[in-house]
Amino acid sequence: MLTAKQVAYELTRALDSKKGMDIKLLKIDEVSSLADYFLICTGTSSTHVKTLCDFAEYTLEQLGETMLGREGHRGNTWELLDYGSIVVHVFTDEARQFYSLERLWADAEQIDISEIVIEE
Repeated sequence: MLTAKQVAYELTRALDSKKGMDIKLLKIDEVSSLADYFLICTGTSSTHVKTLCDFAEYTLEQLGETMLGREGHRGNTWELLDYGSIVVHVFTDEARQFYSLERLWADAEQIDISEIVIEE
């Protein structure tokens, strides 16, 4: 069984490997009971958003992690994957700017993922 942090890091790697953009990992356990982490990522199109989510789901399935829920919004401009301790949000750029989760969760600790994400 992986820790919430390990799950978050595996998901970060998965999204990065599929060219997810502007990936942010927020540790929200001290500001919310919703989850331990939010992982936020941008896809270049609704198709890319779906691809990123499908690959994240596949990756964690391989690791034996159970998804609690997956929801799409407005033709794949925003998809949410709920793994209990971590919630993944994948947006198109326009939807990400509109919902501005980083601003809403500004009190959360932003985790340094520079060791995980490969900068192009």
